[in-house]
Amino acid sequence: MKRKTAWNGIIFVILCILVAAFLAPILFVLMNSFKGRLYISNAPFALPTQDTFSGLANYINGVEKTGFFSAFGWSAFITVFSVLAILLFTSMTAYYLTRVNNGVTNGLYYMYVFSMIVPFQMVMFTMSKLANIFKLNNPPGMVLLYLGFGAGLAVFMFCGFIKSIPLEIEEAAMIDGCNPLQTFFRVVMPILKPTAITVAILNAMWIWNDYLLPYLVIGLSTPYKTIPVAVQYLIGSYGSKDMGAMMALLVLSVIPIIVFYLACQKYIIEGVVAGAVKG
Repeated sequence: MKRKTAWNGIIFVILCILVAAFLAPILFVLMNSFKGRLYISNAPFALPTQDTFSGLANYINGVEKTGFFSAFGWSAFITVFSVLAILLFTSMTAYYLTRVNNGVTNGLYYMYVFSMIVPFQMVMFTMSKLANIFKLNNPPGMVLLYLGFGAGLAVFMFCGFIKSIPLEIEEAAMIDGCNPLQTFFRVVMPILKPTAITVAILNAMWIWNDYLLPYLVIGLSTPYKTIPVAVQYLIGSYGSKDMGAMMALLVLSVIPIIVFYLACQKYIIEGVVAGAVKG
């Protein structure tokens, strides 16, 4: 009993250290967002004092320089519609691949799984070229691109969960007069809620914080800048940086995704386990 109590104490200490390690960068950014830009470089780990405290000046400066609210709106548009598209199309795809079991569907399933291990750097140049050719360098085009890049993991997780759903439930729905689409949306989709929320969280965090894909496809010189690209705008020529404004914008950009995560995080473990282990 004493050995178990000691082991639990060690685990608790380790977890506290991990929590501190993960929270430290966020607190560092928050602390420096209220300090003057010169004091950030000279004393980055010092708490704001009466002399170094700048109030909301960094926030106002960052918002004015980058057009933050426009970037926020485009980031929200791309993230929301990309996540909705991923949830709708990949869940339907996974349902078809799971229930229609033949050589073609098995091959398609393994192609989706294989796409998860292909590094983005392998396809980014050809992808950006094709995006320009097909006029996808705009927010609706970004939704289509994110659907393609996010489909692999989503299909994998949905397939794993759908395999655990008894066929008898769907057969009962069809006996009651439901066609395949009605069966999917009225019976299967509600059961997929834990996995769907997990897929939504993982993709929302990725899309909201993504810098490379919007930068390659949309760029800095268009009105469709997302928040990560807008923050990059604060880095001037010859390496000059407005660190105070950057810290302020990072705080503003991370708040929505943290709120979304905290609201839905209880479904993550349940959804990951259901999608990757069951079946």
